[in-house]
Amino acid sequence: MKIGPKYKIARRLGAPIFEKTQTQKFEASLQRKGKGKRPMPSRSNYAEQMKEKQKARLTYGITDRQFGNYAKSALEKGGSRKAEVLFESLENRLDNVVYRAGLAPTRRAARQMVSHGHVRVADKKISIPSYQVKVGDKITVKESSTKKGLFTTREEAMAIYTAPSWLKSDLKSLNVLVEGLPKIDQQELLFDLEVVLEFYSR
Repeated sequence: MKIGPKYKIARRLGAPIFEKTQTQKFEASLQRKGKGKRPMPSRSNYAEQMKEKQKARLTYGITDRQFGNYAKSALEKGGSRKAEVLFESLENRLDNVVYRAGLAPTRRAARQMVSHGHVRVADKKISIPSYQVKVGDKITVKESSTKKGLFTTREEAMAIYTAPSWLKSDLKSLNVLVEGLPKIDQQELLFDLEVVLEFYSR
């Protein structure tokens, strides 16, 4: 999926939604851009909802149609847990799990790893980035791929990486166990899922 100039998009949305924008340099540029500017006119509810939707969609690097399907499914089946169900669907994508476990430096790189057949789930090759992992699933790297530069050049970074609590990541042996469901951390989240769902419930 072609996204466009990441710095420009992230500045427009006012959030470091791409891995390359999650730096002190980018944060300083946001602060500089905001100084001396006239206050922006108040946005409509629709504009705010659209902005939050774009933040969430681009964070995970998926198409508008894919994201809409996740949101609509959460609205239909989520009951009182709509935001949690949407978050779980996004976080449980195989490409996201590979990234969150520390096997890849970015979600885009993780998506390529999965698409190129380097990743297995429960000893089965899965080449679909949107594949939904389940609690108890074990994700491994294909043995013949472990010596490839994709992973050998990541050894130093992986040695100090800490995966989220719902994933048990053994980066020395390049395997990951899904131990639970992802939990929303409002301090970490760069978008408001409740506002996103308002956009799709119009």
